[in-house]
Amino acid sequence: MPPTASVSYHKYEHNDTECPESDAPEVTFSSIAVIISILGLVGNGIVLWFLGFHMKRNPFTVYVLNLAVADTGLLLSSLAYLAAYTVEYLFCDNAKFDVILSLFAVLCVWTYSTSLYLLTAISTERCVSVLYPIWHRCHRPRHLSATVSALLWALSSLLCCPVAISCLDLKSEKRFTSFLYVYALNVLIFSPVMVLSSLILFIKVQRSSQRRPPGKLYVVILLTVLFFLLFTIPPSVEFFLTYLHIPVPSEILHVLACASSSINPVIYFLVGSYRKRRFRGSLKLALQRVFEE
Repeated sequence: MPPTASVSYHKYEHNDTECPESDAPEVTFSSIAVIISILGLVGNGIVLWFLGFHMKRNPFTVYVLNLAVADTGLLLSSLAYLAAYTVEYLFCDNAKFDVILSLFAVLCVWTYSTSLYLLTAISTERCVSVLYPIWHRCHRPRHLSATVSALLWALSSLLCCPVAISCLDLKSEKRFTSFLYVYALNVLIFSPVMVLSSLILFIKVQRSSQRRPPGKLYVVILLTVLFFLLFTIPPSVEFFLTYLHIPVPSEILHVLACASSSINPVIYFLVGSYRKRRFRGSLKLALQRVFEE
């Protein structure tokens, strides 16, 4: 969740005017998160525009398109949360804003979970295609990517709906606990599956690289999964530590979460433009090299 997402569950420190205090580090990290989110929205917008209107769909790009939508949703929810939190500060802890902040936090968790599920599906399918290439090419259902993406969006929505309902009750003691089940599923089931399939894919790519260079598609998948784990696993751990009443610097972790949703377009461009140990080519050409492989 964004920084201060536990605002509804923990007491503020108030100054003499009975308004919650806002310290400099929090403002600094929130400003960094806003800048990263805006840049990420631009990058994901370019990916959505390119895949949606300038390229023929293939099984991989269907997943990437849904991933870009989820990342865009996370960045928009994060910006909306920070804006609402700023307004709440001006109105001195208005109770109505607690509900708004909680709902924006649910949107962040919803889009974050969907990104995790989609990355798990991407890495798992590519792992299967490497282990069983003939079966994958001959027996893979034609609309499998679209079906899996729709089911993962539905699963994430189903898990977050009870959380959103519980957040409407300001007096409920289960508001913070309701997030625990979603994070437990993400950390204990989907993350290990993604790590295992990515590890198998990495080993296969390393072995094949001795005969020929690995394809750009595999490099993109491995880098995307790697940065997602580096940037988003710490916020997940932070949630459990907060649940155990262990203080952690949530503002730094929020910056990492925003970076994880903003870095994928950068990976697509760098991998697509890297040729013969040099970066060359336009943005459109770089995206074509990655997604048409």
